[in-house]
Amino acid sequence: MAVQLQGETRFSRRAVKVDEAIRLVVEAAEVGRHEHVPLWEAYGRYLAEPLVATTDWPPFARSGLDGFAVRSADTALASPSEPVTLRVVDTARAGELASAAVEPGTAVRIMTGGAVPLGADAVVMLEQTADALIDGRPAVCVKRATEPGQNIAPLGEEFRRGSMLAEPGTKLRPGHVALLGTFGCADVPVFARPRVAVLATGTELLPVEAPLEPGRIRDSNSAMIAALVQQNGGVPLLLGRVPDEPEAAARAIAAALALSDIIITTGGVSVGDYDVMASLLAGLPAAGTGTEAGQAPAASEPSAPAATSAPTTAAAPSTSAELPPGSRLLFNKAAMRPGSPTSAAVVGGKLLLALSGNPGACFVGFELFARPALRRLQGVAAAEALPKQATAKLAAGFAKGSPHERFVRARLYTERGVLYADPLAFGKSSMMASIPDADCLIRLKPGSIGAESGAIVDVILL
Repeated sequence: MAVQLQGETRFSRRAVKVDEAIRLVVEAAEVGRHEHVPLWEAYGRYLAEPLVATTDWPPFARSGLDGFAVRSADTALASPSEPVTLRVVDTARAGELASAAVEPGTAVRIMTGGAVPLGADAVVMLEQTADALIDGRPAVCVKRATEPGQNIAPLGEEFRRGSMLAEPGTKLRPGHVALLGTFGCADVPVFARPRVAVLATGTELLPVEAPLEPGRIRDSNSAMIAALVQQNGGVPLLLGRVPDEPEAAARAIAAALALSDIIITTGGVSVGDYDVMASLLAGLPAAGTGTEAGQAPAASEPSAPAATSAPTTAAAPSTSAELPPGSRLLFNKAAMRPGSPTSAAVVGGKLLLALSGNPGACFVGFELFARPALRRLQGVAAAEALPKQATAKLAAGFAKGSPHERFVRARLYTERGVLYADPLAFGKSSMMASIPDADCLIRLKPGSIGAESGAIVDVILL
């Protein structure tokens, strides 16, 4: 079929500020499916249900070290020069209960983790004792006075039955796994890993294994996005490459909807004649408006009269390629460099993120929009799903200004207690050489100039 052109509306796309665009994406990413996994597989997953302590912990008073369980009153006068001698009536190993209680003048040998026997209110450490005999029977010389409760973990010291262990949306770390195992949680309720359909658009794209051809390049973005998806808890579904044909793209998206929880495309979002994703999204109604995606409504100015709310530019030509009914556009331009044509929509009830085909811009777009969306799909609270920011000192100047916010790939390091962000070379949107070393994005405000070396800047942590 002949490729449909975008029309004049390609030049009137309204740029949404980055923070607003992230908010729209996170709100559209509905919390996902639940499943149960074995405890040993729960690390790194996000908890789907609140988990509480099933018993007091410790479930009994236990010894914190190897020594002797005693009555503190019996040791009140003990000292290295005048030790107190107590008769040893039993031994309490870990996992066993002493058969004898501690009565005045007696002690029980106890091991770390052992249950403190009845009558004892303290444990004296082994190093502060010496073996002895009383009438030929085992005894112990205590060389140091003890206080009530000394070296004993009391019943319920850490947790009371019913107290919260972890809230839904918590990313489970090894410490959580230990807690859950302690309380008998063998199968852990977690959010299912989001299934992420990855589609690369562009007739110029070749498979990674293919030899280069004149005017064509290999599809490296799909593999990069798959790696980023896995890094963020998702399951990538690489669905191949789509030519610059709206009908082919619409069919590919329809197939992806049946397989996935979220769709990420790369390429085809700019203002070129053959930018297929921009063409497809152009006919969608914008969220909260009655206008089509490619139009810049005058209603974006609150004081504008109603008569001026109609678009002043012609709509994009209609195409026989259609997205499912009820689909809506979130935005088709973000006020950012690189990657301003980045777009997002809800298609068939699922989030679609259309990222730039330029590798650098694709990487930035994923970190700003796809990462928060994947976190939200895994039950992370909306506020917690947002990109994590810090402040750092600029290690080198960045002179280039921008009419929009600029996100510069950079490397973080600390020197004399100060966090520095060092802009990486090869930072253009089409360049990929700096992507492997980037562990943050410097966030520069719009303006005619960039920022000088030593300036304090916001950074998004990757």
